[in-house]
Order: sequence, then structure tokens, then C-alpha cells
Amino acid sequence: MTSKVTYTGELRTTCEHLRSGNEFITDAPVDNNGLGQAFSPTDTVATGLASCMMTMMGIKARDLEVDLSGSTSEVTKHMAANPRRISKIEVKMELPSNISDKHRKILENTANTCPVHYSLHPDVEKVIEFHWIR
Repeated sequence: MTSKVTYTGELRTTCEHLRSGNEFITDAPVDNNGLGQAFSPTDTVATGLASCMMTMMGIKARDLEVDLSGSTSEVTKHMAANPRRISKIEVKMELPSNISDKHRKILENTANTCPVHYSLHPDVEKVIEFHWIR
């Protein structure tokens, strides 16, 4: 098993990563009867895309002897109805400007081929921007 999710009531779950014991909570979003006091389940999916992209870039950067420390991603999730689902995820990355064009292309390709990117339904629009400015 990878994780255990416990419904704690009032549209909240506690999610435990079994190997590490780390936990996070989710709340239903305000636009779906919740309080929006934590990540919603769909927020975790959208955020997982950026996290996966940055993790894969970090692995490749280490191989290239490039430091991506301090890089950030801003994530915007868009929802659709009938059925309720994630329709679009926007990821804007800010990365170090001192990286060569060759390494930038390699790192961008790595990000765009991460496991979460491939796991999302093809109907989910993914808008990815790389800004090499940090």
C-alpha cells in the first residue's frame, strides 16, 4: 500500500503516506459545499503535476550538474461541470537564468514527460510556461 485516506467528517480527509508517516488534509472547496480550509482533492492533482515536473527536472538537473534550487511553480486549476472535473491546469515555472539553452531544452522536455503529465486524461488541458529568470 502507498497511502491511507481517512474521512474525518465535515468533508475533510486525512491522507497518510505509509512509508514516511507524513500526512496532509484535504477539504472540499467552497464552490462544492466545503470550507476550503486546505487543499481540495483536485487541488492535490493539479499541484501534483507541478511537483512531479519539478522533481523530474531536479533528477535530470543533478545528472547535468545544474542547480535548480529556489525554482518555483505557480499552479492554477480550472474546473468544469457535467461531469465535475479538472478541465485545465496552468503551471508557470520560474527557473534560474544561468542555465544554457541546451540544458533548458533538456529540462523542459523532462518536465513535459513526467509521470503525472502522462497520467492525466488527455482532455485535461495543460498550459505549461517556463520562465528562466531567477
